[in-house]
Amino acid sequence: MAIYVKRVYEPASKDDGQRILVDRLWPRGLSKEQAHIDEWVKVLAPSNELRKWFHAHPSEYLEFCLRYRAELLSSDDAKTEIARFAKLARHQTVTLLFGSKSMETNNAVVLAGIVQEWTSNRSL
Repeated sequence: MAIYVKRVYEPASKDDGQRILVDRLWPRGLSKEQAHIDEWVKVLAPSNELRKWFHAHPSEYLEFCLRYRAELLSSDDAKTEIARFAKLARHQTVTLLFGSKSMETNNAVVLAGIVQEWTSNRSL
């Protein structure tokens, strides 16, 4: 199927499939009813330290990507969730939701790339 990335503030769509919030903090000013999320998986969010570092260094996106990927792949809990998402994405649409203002430079983009890599790994 497909893996999409979308700001949680954008309206929900039938095409979103399974809507999964992958931020550590709940999005400001958004109620649970407005968010229309199916799941909130905090274990896949960047650590508070990395989140704060990236907020202070937004021009360092490539470094953020490397650090975030390392965080995810060093956590058994995160790897379990990535594998689960990869299996899910083989059978239905998955939309990873994030709160950042930037559509191009956020944790969900990095995570979607990792899930896509794992989805194409047929041994999962």
